[in-house]
Amino acid sequence: MNHLFSGARGLGRSFTRMRTAGARAAADWNTRMLAEAADDTRRGTRWGRGALALVPSALAIGALGTALAQGALAANFSVTGEPFTLTSNGVQGSGFGAIVNTPAVGRPDGTTTTNTAMARVGFASAGLAGLCGIVHQKIAGVPYSLLLTGGQKVTATPPGTFTTDIDASNLYIQATELQAYGPTTLQNAVLGQSADQVTVAGKPLTGALPGGFGLGSAGGEGGSSIKLHGLNATAYDAEMAGALVLPDLKIKVVPGTATTC
Repeated sequence: MNHLFSGARGLGRSFTRMRTAGARAAADWNTRMLAEAADDTRRGTRWGRGALALVPSALAIGALGTALAQGALAANFSVTGEPFTLTSNGVQGSGFGAIVNTPAVGRPDGTTTTNTAMARVGFASAGLAGLCGIVHQKIAGVPYSLLLTGGQKVTATPPGTFTTDIDASNLYIQATELQAYGPTTLQNAVLGQSADQVTVAGKPLTGALPGGFGLGSAGGEGGSSIKLHGLNATAYDAEMAGALVLPDLKIKVVPGTATTC
């Protein structure tokens, strides 16, 4: 028993010496870092400065994730003056409408421009077969990609048939390009309807001009439907004005310029 206590006292003294040595080493390292910082020479990565640069993006990502996870009644996904990519294995929607408009697009200097014609597409209700959103952004000159995914994995080559697992109501996409990779089925629609007569969920689409191009319903509100096998949109805005049920939501930031989720 005495030998055990003696061993314990020896270990205690060893830990004390190690703790003292560790504290001294930490103090020496801190002194060196302060001296190096004082001469303003760039060495390695200044994590404090980098962390401050990441704070706004982290807050925005967190707020977006919370809104979607809670099925918020209004969620908006946009980047000022920068397009992003939205892809899905397929979309099946009703109460479909589309117009051409020239929305205000923000510039990095805070001004806006309305020189870019876009398609504003709306669904009173829609089911999506997975969702992949990719935003490219630079932080302190370094490229990063924000990836937002939900539901089933979105594949580079959409499947011939799909089953939706994301439900959305009052879904709107403002895009310069919207492409399907397989057969598209459009029912009960009027191609060339006056833009100001096109309604989605009982409301006209933002930016509609009388006499402008529109794609609306031939059977009243909610009468048109569309089925897209695969979806790839270059968008400036995606708005969920109604409810969004998004299983397995994941949001992450990765270095570089990602092209797939």
